[in-house]
Amino acid sequence: MISAVVLVKNNELTLEKTLKSLEFLDEVIVYDNGSTDNSINITKSFKNVNLINGEFMGFGKTKNRAASFAKNEWILVIDSDEVVDDELKEVLKTKNLDKNYVYKLNFKAFYKDIEIKHCGWNNQKIKRLYNKNITSYNQNDVHEDIIIDGLKTENLAGNVKHYSYHSISEFIQKADLYSTLFAKNNASKRTSSPTKAFFNAFYSFIKTYFFKKGFLDGYAGLIIAVSHAVTNFYKYIKLYEINNETTNNKTR
Repeated sequence: MISAVVLVKNNELTLEKTLKSLEFLDEVIVYDNGSTDNSINITKSFKNVNLINGEFMGFGKTKNRAASFAKNEWILVIDSDEVVDDELKEVLKTKNLDKNYVYKLNFKAFYKDIEIKHCGWNNQKIKRLYNKNITSYNQNDVHEDIIIDGLKTENLAGNVKHYSYHSISEFIQKADLYSTLFAKNNASKRTSSPTKAFFNAFYSFIKTYFFKKGFLDGYAGLIIAVSHAVTNFYKYIKLYEINNETTNNKTR
Protein backbone atom coordinates (compact mmCIF):
# COMPACT_ATOMS: atom_id res chain seq x y z
CA MET A 1 0.00 0.00 0.00
CA ILE A 2 1.11 3.52 -0.80
CA SER A 3 0.58 6.74 1.15
CA ALA A 4 0.98 10.05 -0.67
CA VAL A 5 2.64 12.99 1.06
CA VAL A 6 1.78 16.53 -0.03
CA LEU A 7 3.33 19.69 1.43
CA VAL A 8 1.04 22.71 1.20
CA LYS A 9 1.17 26.42 1.82
CA ASN A 10 -1.34 28.66 0.04
CA ASN A 11 -1.81 26.59 -3.09
CA GLU A 12 -5.55 26.82 -3.63
CA LEU A 13 -5.13 27.23 -7.41
CA THR A 14 -3.87 23.68 -7.96
CA LEU A 15 -4.46 21.76 -4.72
CA GLU A 16 -7.90 20.41 -5.66
CA LYS A 17 -6.58 18.97 -8.94
CA THR A 18 -3.66 17.43 -7.05
CA LEU A 19 -5.85 15.74 -4.45
CA LYS A 20 -8.38 14.54 -7.04
CA SER A 21 -5.56 12.79 -8.85
CA LEU A 22 -4.71 10.99 -5.59
CA GLU A 23 -8.20 9.75 -4.73
CA PHE A 24 -7.24 6.23 -5.85
CA LEU A 25 -4.99 5.94 -2.75
CA ASP A 26 -6.39 5.04 0.66
CA GLU A 27 -4.26 7.63 2.43
CA VAL A 28 -2.91 11.08 1.57
CA ILE A 29 -0.96 13.04 4.17
CA VAL A 30 -1.37 16.77 3.59
CA TYR A 31 1.19 18.65 5.67
CA ASP A 32 0.13 22.29 5.82
CA ASN A 33 2.61 24.87 7.04
CA GLY A 34 0.53 27.98 7.55
CA SER A 35 -1.93 28.35 4.68
CA THR A 36 -4.12 31.46 4.86
CA ASP A 37 -6.04 30.91 1.61
CA ASN A 38 -8.67 28.23 0.92
CA SER A 39 -6.18 25.32 0.98
CA ILE A 40 -7.38 23.98 4.35
CA ASN A 41 -11.04 23.87 3.27
CA ILE A 42 -10.10 22.15 0.00
CA THR A 43 -8.10 19.55 1.90
CA LYS A 44 -10.94 18.81 4.31
CA SER A 45 -13.29 17.97 1.42
CA PHE A 46 -11.34 14.78 0.57
CA LYS A 47 -12.18 11.67 2.59
CA ASN A 48 -8.81 9.93 2.11
CA VAL A 49 -6.80 12.91 3.39
CA ASN A 50 -5.18 13.18 6.81
CA LEU A 51 -4.48 16.88 7.44
CA ILE A 52 -1.42 17.69 9.56
CA ASN A 53 -0.53 21.22 10.59
CA GLY A 54 3.17 21.78 11.21
CA GLU A 55 6.10 24.10 10.70
CA PHE A 56 8.30 24.27 7.63
CA MET A 57 11.86 23.18 8.51
CA GLY A 58 13.38 23.13 5.03
CA PHE A 59 12.21 20.78 2.29
CA GLY A 60 14.18 17.66 3.24
CA LYS A 61 13.33 17.68 6.94
CA THR A 62 9.71 18.68 6.35
CA LYS A 63 9.09 15.87 3.85
CA ASN A 64 10.53 13.37 6.32
CA ARG A 65 8.36 14.80 9.07
CA ALA A 66 5.25 14.55 6.92
CA ALA A 67 6.09 10.96 5.92
CA SER A 68 6.33 9.98 9.59
CA PHE A 69 2.54 10.35 9.88
CA ALA A 70 1.85 7.85 7.07
CA LYS A 71 0.47 4.44 8.04
CA ASN A 72 1.88 2.75 4.92
CA GLU A 73 5.56 2.07 4.38
CA TRP A 74 5.62 3.17 0.75
CA ILE A 75 5.69 6.95 0.35
CA LEU A 76 4.71 8.80 -2.83
CA VAL A 77 5.76 12.45 -2.65
CA ILE A 78 3.62 14.77 -4.76
CA ASP A 79 3.78 18.55 -4.54
CA SER A 80 0.60 20.58 -4.22
CA ASP A 81 1.00 21.90 -7.77
CA GLU A 82 1.40 18.45 -9.36
CA VAL A 83 -1.16 16.09 -10.89
CA VAL A 84 -0.77 12.32 -11.39
CA ASP A 85 -2.03 11.23 -14.83
CA ASP A 86 -4.16 8.15 -15.53
CA GLU A 87 -1.30 6.03 -16.87
CA LEU A 88 0.78 6.56 -13.75
CA LYS A 89 -2.24 5.83 -11.54
CA GLU A 90 -2.63 2.41 -13.16
CA VAL A 91 1.07 1.67 -12.68
CA LEU A 92 0.90 2.62 -9.02
CA LYS A 93 -2.19 0.45 -8.51
CA THR A 94 -0.62 -2.66 -10.01
CA LYS A 95 3.15 -2.34 -9.57
CA ASN A 96 4.81 -4.96 -7.38
CA LEU A 97 7.12 -2.64 -5.46
CA ASP A 98 10.56 -3.81 -4.38
CA LYS A 99 11.97 -2.31 -1.18
CA ASN A 100 15.46 -2.36 -2.70
CA TYR A 101 14.34 0.21 -5.28
CA VAL A 102 13.57 3.91 -5.29
CA TYR A 103 11.21 4.78 -8.13
CA LYS A 104 11.47 7.75 -10.48
CA LEU A 105 8.52 9.55 -12.05
CA ASN A 106 8.45 11.42 -15.34
CA PHE A 107 7.51 15.11 -15.15
CA LYS A 108 5.83 17.35 -17.69
CA ALA A 109 6.13 21.03 -16.74
CA PHE A 110 3.68 23.86 -17.35
CA TYR A 111 3.66 27.65 -17.02
CA LYS A 112 -0.01 28.49 -16.54
CA ASP A 113 -1.47 25.98 -19.04
CA ILE A 114 1.46 26.20 -21.46
CA GLU A 115 3.51 23.01 -21.60
CA ILE A 116 7.22 23.81 -21.40
CA LYS A 117 9.04 21.46 -23.75
CA HIS A 118 12.54 22.88 -23.36
CA CYS A 119 14.50 24.93 -20.76
CA GLY A 120 15.56 21.64 -19.13
CA TRP A 121 12.05 21.30 -17.70
CA ASN A 122 10.66 18.60 -19.98
CA ASN A 123 10.60 14.89 -19.14
CA GLN A 124 12.69 15.12 -16.00
CA LYS A 125 12.98 11.84 -14.12
CA ILE A 126 12.75 12.55 -10.38
CA LYS A 127 12.89 10.12 -7.44
CA ARG A 128 9.53 10.32 -5.65
CA LEU A 129 8.48 6.84 -4.47
CA TYR A 130 10.35 5.02 -1.70
CA ASN A 131 10.00 2.69 1.25
CA LYS A 132 10.27 4.77 4.43
CA ASN A 133 11.56 1.77 6.41
CA ILE A 134 14.57 1.60 4.09
CA THR A 135 15.42 5.20 3.21
CA SER A 136 14.32 8.84 3.48
CA TYR A 137 15.03 12.31 2.17
CA ASN A 138 18.32 13.96 3.02
CA GLN A 139 18.34 16.97 5.33
CA ASN A 140 18.83 19.63 2.64
CA ASP A 141 16.74 22.78 3.00
CA VAL A 142 16.54 23.03 -0.79
CA HIS A 143 17.41 20.63 -3.64
CA GLU A 144 16.42 17.81 -1.31
CA ASP A 145 16.65 14.26 -2.62
CA ILE A 146 15.89 10.69 -1.60
CA ILE A 147 18.97 8.85 -0.34
CA ILE A 148 19.76 5.83 -2.55
CA ASP A 149 22.92 4.44 -0.93
CA GLY A 150 22.95 0.74 -1.82
CA LEU A 151 19.57 0.97 -3.58
CA LYS A 152 18.58 0.71 -7.23
CA THR A 153 16.32 3.05 -9.18
CA GLU A 154 13.62 2.39 -11.76
CA ASN A 155 11.60 4.72 -14.00
CA LEU A 156 7.84 4.25 -13.88
CA ALA A 157 5.56 4.73 -16.90
CA GLY A 158 3.11 7.62 -16.88
CA ASN A 159 3.55 11.27 -15.97
CA VAL A 160 3.22 13.88 -13.28
CA LYS A 161 1.97 17.19 -14.66
CA HIS A 162 3.69 20.02 -12.84
CA TYR A 163 1.82 23.34 -12.79
CA SER A 164 4.57 25.17 -11.01
CA TYR A 165 3.91 28.81 -11.92
CA HIS A 166 0.74 30.77 -12.64
CA SER A 167 2.17 34.28 -12.77
CA ILE A 168 5.43 36.15 -13.07
CA SER A 169 5.04 37.19 -9.43
CA GLU A 170 5.37 33.53 -8.41
CA PHE A 171 8.74 33.33 -10.16
CA ILE A 172 9.87 36.33 -8.10
CA GLN A 173 8.57 34.88 -4.82
CA LYS A 174 10.19 31.48 -5.39
CA ALA A 175 13.47 33.08 -6.45
CA ASP A 176 13.54 34.88 -3.10
CA LEU A 177 12.61 31.77 -1.09
CA TYR A 178 15.00 29.35 -2.83
CA SER A 179 17.93 31.76 -2.82
CA THR A 180 17.48 32.40 0.90
CA LEU A 181 17.34 28.68 1.69
CA PHE A 182 20.43 28.06 -0.48
CA ALA A 183 22.40 30.80 1.25
CA LYS A 184 21.47 29.60 4.74
CA ASN A 185 22.22 25.99 3.86
CA ASN A 186 25.66 26.85 2.47
CA ALA A 187 26.74 29.57 4.90
CA SER A 188 30.40 29.11 5.91
CA LYS A 189 30.54 25.98 3.74
CA ARG A 190 30.98 27.58 0.32
CA THR A 191 32.66 30.77 -0.82
CA SER A 192 31.01 33.45 -2.92
CA SER A 193 31.57 36.95 -4.30
CA PRO A 194 29.71 39.56 -6.37
CA THR A 195 31.71 38.39 -9.41
CA LYS A 196 30.70 34.77 -8.82
CA ALA A 197 27.07 35.83 -8.41
CA PHE A 198 27.13 37.77 -11.68
CA PHE A 199 28.77 35.08 -13.79
CA ASN A 200 26.60 32.30 -12.32
CA ALA A 201 23.53 34.32 -13.29
CA PHE A 202 24.91 35.08 -16.77
CA TYR A 203 25.80 31.46 -17.47
CA SER A 204 22.46 30.26 -16.12
CA PHE A 205 20.61 32.45 -18.62
CA ILE A 206 22.79 31.34 -21.55
CA LYS A 207 22.43 27.66 -20.62
CA THR A 208 18.63 27.80 -20.20
CA TYR A 209 17.75 30.05 -23.13
CA PHE A 210 20.26 28.84 -25.71
CA PHE A 211 21.87 25.51 -24.76
CA LYS A 212 18.58 24.05 -23.48
CA LYS A 213 16.64 25.78 -26.28
CA GLY A 214 14.37 27.83 -24.04
CA PHE A 215 13.85 30.23 -26.94
CA LEU A 216 11.68 27.55 -28.58
CA ASP A 217 9.17 27.93 -25.71
CA GLY A 218 8.44 31.52 -26.75
CA TYR A 219 7.94 34.21 -24.16
CA ALA A 220 7.51 31.59 -21.42
CA GLY A 221 11.02 30.34 -22.17
CA LEU A 222 12.38 33.87 -21.79
CA ILE A 223 10.63 34.26 -18.43
CA ILE A 224 12.09 30.97 -17.21
CA ALA A 225 15.63 31.77 -18.40
CA VAL A 226 15.59 35.18 -16.72
CA SER A 227 14.13 33.64 -13.56
CA HIS A 228 16.93 31.05 -13.45
CA ALA A 229 19.48 33.84 -13.82
CA VAL A 230 17.87 35.97 -11.11
CA THR A 231 17.64 33.03 -8.71
CA ASN A 232 21.31 32.17 -9.21
CA PHE A 233 22.39 35.77 -8.75
CA TYR A 234 20.53 36.09 -5.46
CA LYS A 235 21.69 32.66 -4.27
CA TYR A 236 25.33 33.67 -4.45
CA ILE A 237 24.99 37.32 -3.47
CA LYS A 238 22.99 36.33 -0.37
CA LEU A 239 25.61 33.71 0.45
CA TYR A 240 28.31 36.37 0.06
CA GLU A 241 26.48 38.66 2.50
CA ILE A 242 25.90 35.92 5.09
CA ASN A 243 29.56 34.82 4.95
CA ASN A 244 30.73 38.43 5.35
CA GLU A 245 28.41 39.03 8.31
CA THR A 246 29.60 35.81 9.97
CA THR A 247 33.26 36.79 9.48
CA ASN A 248 32.67 40.33 10.79
CA ASN A 249 30.87 39.03 13.88
CA LYS A 250 33.78 36.69 14.67
CA THR A 251 36.32 39.52 14.47
CA ARG A 252 34.46 41.83 16.82
